[in-house]
Amino acid sequence: MAKHIMLLMSLMALSFSLLAFAFEPSPLQDFCVADSTSSARVNGQPCKNPALVQASDFSFSGLHLPGNTSNPNGSRVTAVSVAQLPGLNTLGISMVRIDYAPWGINPPHTHPRATEILTVLEGSLQVGFVTSNPDNSLITKTLQKGDVFVFPVGLVHFQRNVGTGNAVAIAALSSQNPGVITIANAVFGSKPGISNDILAKAFQVDKSVVDQLQAKF
Repeated sequence: MAKHIMLLMSLMALSFSLLAFAFEPSPLQDFCVADSTSSARVNGQPCKNPALVQASDFSFSGLHLPGNTSNPNGSRVTAVSVAQLPGLNTLGISMVRIDYAPWGINPPHTHPRATEILTVLEGSLQVGFVTSNPDNSLITKTLQKGDVFVFPVGLVHFQRNVGTGNAVAIAALSSQNPGVITIANAVFGSKPGISNDILAKAFQVDKSVVDQLQAKF
């Protein structure tokens, strides 16, 4: 019996370890600054020679600057991922600043590799996410300055400025490279485009409606 218990505990420990590594593994050294000049192909970024690492590899400047929201969505995301901050490589974290014009939106999108936790710095935001099939429940709330909201990994979510002035939020994500899939862009703006008869059937609309939407992306 004792052997069976020990075996079960070992299998459980192995399962939890595999679950943890299903996202981003813990680093095996103090740091692994991304080397953008390397041609090596790895899951992530190859490491820069530690002897060549500088403080600038761990710093980024610019999040104090408002993003340009003069676009159809009325928002701008300023990302700080491994592409902008090489020192994030293997550390499993990144962040963004999001600026919103009055009634601007960060349209429905997903992060395939990260959970997101958002804090409102200025203004009022309606935020929400949709649960997976078959329920597709909308979880939504209006946030004020200082409020925090979390978007679970992989779920479709959005934000909208519901105030009369500009709004600003900052968010942390649980990946050095969380990825983003904006639903409208992916569905109607893919290259090459998804056949309009497929989209017409999926959205239960006329093909001409799909053609109009695809022309916008």
